[in-house]
Amino acid sequence: MQMKCKETHRPSRAGFTLVETLAVIALLMLIAVMAMPSFAAWHMRDQVDARARALLSTLAYARSEALRRGTRVTVCRVDAARVCLASGRPCADGIVDWACGWAVFAERGGKASLLRAQPALAAVSITGVQTDMTFTPPAGQLIGAFRSFDIAPRSPTKSMQGNPWRRCISIAAGGRARLAEGACGATS
Repeated sequence: MQMKCKETHRPSRAGFTLVETLAVIALLMLIAVMAMPSFAAWHMRDQVDARARALLSTLAYARSEALRRGTRVTVCRVDAARVCLASGRPCADGIVDWACGWAVFAERGGKASLLRAQPALAAVSITGVQTDMTFTPPAGQLIGAFRSFDIAPRSPTKSMQGNPWRRCISIAAGGRARLAEGACGATS
């Protein structure tokens, strides 16, 4: 007589073990930690570019409004109440540069009328010689001489230093603004 052994089949289970899952999670966390400085640097460069384009756009708008309206149009640093700040006067964050934000005002009957405003962004430093600029009709010329703005991260890390992280806006006496990569006065 032959005895048959009864075979027991366990159902096979597809999936990962807890150890395998934890290993994958640890690997993903390691990759994320290593990529974080690059992501932060990319984000800061994006903020610098956005602020540079916003200021360039504002200057072009102010010049065109001076031409269109036939009146003086002023761009100035402003506080939270959208009042022009005097030279050296800090805004609420203690910042004394154009990162406080800026606004465009047109003169109407001796009064300044707000046309456009840009909010503050403290992470980006925008330094310029002037605290305000006035564009005049009929050609949209800028009162005064050649001006420039240097735009850069306010607190750059070691990986965010140098000309690739800076932008320069140059404004000719004729009122036309131009954006360039690098610090103002730096040779490319």
